Amino acid sequence: MAMLLLCASKLPAQPAATELPPSQYSSTMRAAFNQPAAFPMVSSPPSPQYRPVGEWVGRLILPTEAQYQQVYQDIQETDWAWLEVTVAPPAAQNWIGKMVRLAWSSDPEVQSYVRLATRDVQFTPEVLSSVARGNIHPERLDGRSQVGPLQSLAGGRPFDDVTVVLSGTVQPEPGDFTAANAALAIPTTAATLRIRREPIQETGRFYALVKFLEPVPPEPPAQLPEQCPGESPCASEFMRVQHYNPATRQFDGPTEIIRIPQQPPDWIGVFNMTTRDLATSAAGEAGWYIYGAADAAGRFTVQAMQPRLLLQLSPQQITGFRRGLRYINFENWKNTPARKGTIQSVLVTPETSSAQTDGSASWTIGERALVLHLFGGRGGTQPTAESAVLGTYTGHFSFGVAEVIRDPFTEELRWQVDYVQIYARNVEGILSGDTTWANYMGNLQRGWMGTRPVSDVLVRLDALTQDYDFGGIPLSPLDELLNDLHLMAARYRIGDGTGGATVTPATSCVQDSAQALFATIRRVQNQVNANPQILAWLQQHPDDPTSRRFQQLVRLGRDLESQLTPMGVVRPDWASNTEILTGVPSNRAFISNDQLNWRNLAAMLLSWRTALPRQVHDELSMIFLRYGGQLWFLRTNQIGGYDPDIAPIAPTLIMGEWTLPFTQIPLLSWFVQRLFGSLTIPNGSDWRLTLAALLGFAAIALPLGYSRGFLVWRPWVAPWYCQLGWLGLLLLSALLQSLLFRVLPIPYPKGWVPELTWWGWAMIALGLQVLMYGSTRWLRPRYAPIFTHPVFLVLITLLGWSCTVVYRLTGSLWTITCVHWLVLSVWMLLLGGKSQLDEASDRVALPREPRFSSRAIP
Repeated sequence: MAMLLLCASKLPAQPAATELPPSQYSSTMRAAFNQPAAFPMVSSPPSPQYRPVGEWVGRLILPTEAQYQQVYQDIQETDWAWLEVTVAPPAAQNWIGKMVRLAWSSDPEVQSYVRLATRDVQFTPEVLSSVARGNIHPERLDGRSQVGPLQSLAGGRPFDDVTVVLSGTVQPEPGDFTAANAALAIPTTAATLRIRREPIQETGRFYALVKFLEPVPPEPPAQLPEQCPGESPCASEFMRVQHYNPATRQFDGPTEIIRIPQQPPDWIGVFNMTTRDLATSAAGEAGWYIYGAADAAGRFTVQAMQPRLLLQLSPQQITGFRRGLRYINFENWKNTPARKGTIQSVLVTPETSSAQTDGSASWTIGERALVLHLFGGRGGTQPTAESAVLGTYTGHFSFGVAEVIRDPFTEELRWQVDYVQIYARNVEGILSGDTTWANYMGNLQRGWMGTRPVSDVLVRLDALTQDYDFGGIPLSPLDELLNDLHLMAARYRIGDGTGGATVTPATSCVQDSAQALFATIRRVQNQVNANPQILAWLQQHPDDPTSRRFQQLVRLGRDLESQLTPMGVVRPDWASNTEILTGVPSNRAFISNDQLNWRNLAAMLLSWRTALPRQVHDELSMIFLRYGGQLWFLRTNQIGGYDPDIAPIAPTLIMGEWTLPFTQIPLLSWFVQRLFGSLTIPNGSDWRLTLAALLGFAAIALPLGYSRGFLVWRPWVAPWYCQLGWLGLLLLSALLQSLLFRVLPIPYPKGWVPELTWWGWAMIALGLQVLMYGSTRWLRPRYAPIFTHPVFLVLITLLGWSCTVVYRLTGSLWTITCVHWLVLSVWMLLLGGKSQLDEASDRVALPREPRFSSRAIP
């Protein structure tokens, strides 16, 4: 302990919680039970019913600048942090309670990642202003040079309170555990733990599986919390629990009284959790995993919780493809306020026939799934309750990874869910990077479990989530995505050198998570194309299951890239950053759109499908389902204790809160999305399809029109500016009709929209367009002989059909407008259309038969 005190005296000074600007973090850090000093160091769990949260667990501590400089001078190592070891493997128990260096492996790939993630940090005036408003920025890193991922994680908050689990291969290098070592008098002999991947943020040291029985009144009663949600008196912080018994597979093990401290309110009066009615919560019917440590009195104090029901491999509902699409679009967030306090788990399979009564039957230990994470809002009756703006509540999106593990308590298979958060700076002190469910969701101080509704989609798609072996050459698309996310998260923690990652129209959790996915697609393509051995193996084994799976991955990559670049143009910052993320040598800095300012809106428009978390969450889910993926939805709705002052708010699509009366149909939102979707810029292939459609239309329309006398060669003789004016009017007409009868009424042509549904709406829209012309009999009688003529109606139907097919194939407003405009222009200016309209206008009475033949079509 003397060594720790000596070391602490040389570490960077940390402010008192009362010195920080008002925020959720500063409010809750004032509570003694939220400070690391509240939990003495121990070498074993509190009782046999508890297990360590990991093999190597510790608290990160930021070294001083002088310490970094001395280590660099002695052993040329730039990125490392102190780790106060709280849990160690049996063979390294003497490391517990010691301060050791946590450093990176010397492997070239690891060192390449460290170099890409390292930046000098200098706060901008905007970041200093953000700090004054209460957002938590890495203030202790301001002015430091060469800040790497471990340093940014250790210094991400004002206090040394980041607990981590070391994952993957950990290489201990024994050394001195002395005060001199802590002061770096002999850095070359310092005890060191070397890692290959970023530590995972965790909460607590030990965990157990328990059932809450009843709250226990404190003695004396005055020890009840003074503040809590709802009416007084507050619920007790002490809870009698019963541990899970592996022998009986029931909750009939030893009982114990634990403490679940009531968190203080934040600076706007919101409580992050409560123990009120916790023992009777529907979410806890299968028990709770509790995370924490024993306090100075030896009582286990809960720092995080996780409901067992959510993680079991037994979905409450299993559905097939068609109903799965409906679940994604309508039912996942249906009646969100009424579902407060509950959990739902739904398995969506690509084929109804493959849905099994036991959802765990097709999952095996070690299998991984990609996680799509989305949370909604915290509404309620408080004055500070969140609400939708212009009918839109954005929420938050991130990726993660889930793995099927064997539960150490029950021996059953269950999910282990971790996130890779790309998170802007915030008042809670949430850091970007790898984090467990318990730390991000279940943490009582800052987790979202009790205050926000959450949807996690666990995607199992073999083409994406299973590793490849091309004749001895491995490739893992999922690992490549995680690597890109780790780099993005590390750069986010320091704002790429500015000290602040902020939300703009072009940079956000969802935009930059999507950017990492885009970079992964390009990275996998580059790796395969640059490896002759892989290409040769694929050529030699075209029918191998691995080859077929890889071909599916290629098709999926094309669809995902189209989804991420809906305008058909790659954002300049994405293109530049992708070169960095994929390892292309470049001296350019990683571009954050905080630097682009006026270009933010334009950049957002180029990737508009990734602008809102709900849209990315839903559309990626539907893409993966279309490619045969299984989707496991895990839904929580402000679970845990009951807070009567808050209510869950569903995240929405743009203007998605405004629905048709008595329905869940967000019609205005659909129109906006369809309009934006149609603005995609056509490529060469799209224009070739458009030209083919025009030639096909001409091949039918010209013979038919000439043979019936409707079309005649009669160019309109008028000054050029008159003709140009008419071309403009015809372009406007073509654009309006394309919007009204193609873009707005028909679902945007994406693969997840069932064919029959799409063509059904297309035929209705086409019928309305023909009906519009037919209605001139009553609305504009003088033009009725032209627009109700059988040949004209056939031609307009043929034109509408051609535009529909072109729209189906290109998804572009510009291609169908071009087709419609060219056809109208040729008819009006060259084939007698303008003359026919002029003659009809000159008549005083109702028009007689026009000069062309009106013989009916046989």
